[in-house]
Amino acid sequence: MSYLSLTSWSLHRHLGPLSWSKWDHDKKEIVTEVEEQPLNLKLVDLPGILSEKGFQAVEIVHAHFHSTELDYLQKLCQSIKKSGIRFYTLLIDYGDISTSDPVRREKDMDFIKSWIDVASIAGAENVRVVSGEASPEDIVALQRASIQFTELCVYAKKKGVGVLTENFRSLASTSENCLYLLEHTDLTGLISDFGNFSGPNKLDSLKETLPKSKSVHVKALTTQDGEVDKEELENCLALLRDADYSGPLTLVYDEPGDVWKGINKVKDIVKKHI
Repeated sequence: MSYLSLTSWSLHRHLGPLSWSKWDHDKKEIVTEVEEQPLNLKLVDLPGILSEKGFQAVEIVHAHFHSTELDYLQKLCQSIKKSGIRFYTLLIDYGDISTSDPVRREKDMDFIKSWIDVASIAGAENVRVVSGEASPEDIVALQRASIQFTELCVYAKKKGVGVLTENFRSLASTSENCLYLLEHTDLTGLISDFGNFSGPNKLDSLKETLPKSKSVHVKALTTQDGEVDKEELENCLALLRDADYSGPLTLVYDEPGDVWKGINKVKDIVKKHI
């Protein structure tokens, strides 16, 4: 049976400064850019709040970590254990393992491995690694990403962490490429995001990836008046039954206004499919 989860991205305007990792092409190194946001809710307090609101899991974006020091990670891990919810995935939002630049590829791989270490200490079951920024038609880049994923999976297995990728960014923007990566590596599985496939073949693409998915990001689209597009969301959720999906349904909500009110609107729709 599937169950409710929430991504920290849904609360990105409340969890304090975001530490984004970027590639500096001139310096040939990874730099950090801080996006200021109000600290209305500490990340270490989030698991307990989610448990009280009926969620069974959480997925956390790497930019939301206020520290990677051991004591902070252990405190977060204890908070999650105390709450009783699962830390299902640490979402690593930076990295291009498909790049042809060997310098960047090596540094990005080291960066991803460092966050696998973080995931292991903080108690995350999986990490989500971005497949890459190359064109979805670039077969060589797809093969290159497969080689890097194989190395990452070996590393993560030693740390007790699974590796997922998502239909996110350009290389994995097609169901064909998502399935290729899964078939040619030791990836634990896929994440299917309802909002990341688009166009007339969106539902067909989801039909292909959902049976192989270990997590689903329930990203609700909105109508022109800012309301949740219930019909579109229902069409996506209806696919879960045929896919025999039984993992977390991670709510992704990013609209102006009362964020919890918006999350609850999506939650009420999703609960009918659990």
